[in-house]
Amino acid sequence: MAGNGVNIVLVHGAWSDGSGWLKVIPILQAEGHNVVAVQNQMTSLAGDAANTRAAIDAMPGPTVVAGHSYGGAVVTAAARDAGNVTALVFIAAFAPDEGEALGGFPPGAGAKYIGPGPGGLLYIDRAQFPSCFAGDVPPAEAQALAAVQRPVSGAIFGDKMGPPAWKAIRSWYQVSEKDQMIPPETERMFASRAGATTISLPSSHASLVSHPKEVAELILSAARS
Repeated sequence: MAGNGVNIVLVHGAWSDGSGWLKVIPILQAEGHNVVAVQNQMTSLAGDAANTRAAIDAMPGPTVVAGHSYGGAVVTAAARDAGNVTALVFIAAFAPDEGEALGGFPPGAGAKYIGPGPGGLLYIDRAQFPSCFAGDVPPAEAQALAAVQRPVSGAIFGDKMGPPAWKAIRSWYQVSEKDQMIPPETERMFASRAGATTISLPSSHASLVSHPKEVAELILSAARS
C-alpha cells in the first residue's frame, strides 16, 4: 500500500462472484489501496463468513469490508470482533440483525424467477436475469452476467445471523432505487437500522456494475474515515 492506503476486502453476492467488482477494483487501487475480492461457495452463511474472515485476518492494518447483496450478510457475520476492520460498506445488501434470516425479508419482484437448476442449486432464469438483476447494464453485458451466474444453496436463506458487526463498526450503505432483488424500502430499513451513511442510486441490483464510480467513491469515503 502506498501513502494512506488501507486494505479493502470485497464480498460478492448471490448469483455472482468476485469478478462482479472488476469495474470498482481499479478505482480503489488507483487511490493506493490494497484490494482483495473473495470467492465464496454460497452453500452456507457460516462457511462463507469463515472464508471471508480468513481474508480479513490476513490483512495487516486498517481494513474496510464491503459486501454486495447476500455479501452484506456475509460481512455482517465475518467482521464481528475483527479488530482491524474500521468500516463496513453495504452495496444494495442485506444487513441482518441477530436471529434474522434472509428468507424472512420481503422478496423483490425478481424472486419469482429463482428456481432449482443442475445439482439442485438455485439459479435465476437466464432469460429473465438481465431485466430483474441488471436492468441498467447494457444488454450484452447483462446477458454475459446471466451466463456466468454462480448458483447458490437454498440453505443460505434459512441460516440465522449471530451478533451483527454493524452494531459495533461504522457503516456506509448504497440503496438501489430500481432494485428488483431486494426491495429498496428494505434496503433503506437496513441502512437506517445500522445508522449508516447512506447514498441512493437510480440503479438495478447490479449497481457495482452499472455505477462503479459511485460505488467506489462510497467505499473510498469509508476508507478515508
